[in-house]
Amino acid sequence: MSQEEYKVKLEVFEGPLDLLLYLIKKEELDIHNIPMEKITSQYIQYIELMKMLDLNVAGEFLVMAATLMMIKSRMLLPVEDRPEMEEEEEDPRWDLVRQLVEYKKFKDAALHLEALELRREDIFGRDGAEAVLGKEPDVALHDVGLFDLISAFSEALKKVKSEELREIFAERFTVAEKIEHLGDRLRREKSFSISKMFEGMRSRHEIACTFLALLELIRLNQARAVQNETYGEIWIEKAEGIVEMVPPLVEEAPAGTPGRED
Repeated sequence: MSQEEYKVKLEVFEGPLDLLLYLIKKEELDIHNIPMEKITSQYIQYIELMKMLDLNVAGEFLVMAATLMMIKSRMLLPVEDRPEMEEEEEDPRWDLVRQLVEYKKFKDAALHLEALELRREDIFGRDGAEAVLGKEPDVALHDVGLFDLISAFSEALKKVKSEELREIFAERFTVAEKIEHLGDRLRREKSFSISKMFEGMRSRHEIACTFLALLELIRLNQARAVQNETYGEIWIEKAEGIVEMVPPLVEEAPAGTPGRED
């Protein structure tokens, strides 16, 4: 394989609302009472990681970052000092809360219907009879989203933060080399945890190249990232025999005012 740097071109298909919902769920926050300082800081951290990886960050992500910072700054002002446009709403977060609740409702419904359609393609009734779907297992493997992978990438970077100066003299790696290395490892081991994938790496450059190589293998359907439990260890598997599972359709409680107890 050529030693020239491998250029990974990836589109970020998930949007800013997806990232906010991911952070809210990951941190177990109340969607109706979002701590703006915490969520803004984490959102910007993820944007910086995406830029570091040279992912195609759409302008909508930057617009949302500006919106979060604006809401955060307005919440520091007493109600009487806020701009006139906000007088009708006591909480500057309310418009964002409405967007998130509505988006989550339609996203959950769309994912559920899409999974049902995929499963239905492999179900055949006898003599034209309707097939009855059995109960879903309590635990199922779920495909890991981009933000889960970026979270694992962030944790790996934190472990080498104190050793950044080593990079000046460190061996240089390429994404192409790491794609070949991960491909060989998948053929030998069939699966391994993402923490083991980063184990022993002592430079941010090597971690970034390895992560980009993983994203490229996933894009090419050569690898698959899965979790046995929500926010548990991520496993990288050789992409074969993939079975689609149906996510539960969660009924969204009626939106109340920010800060309400649901």
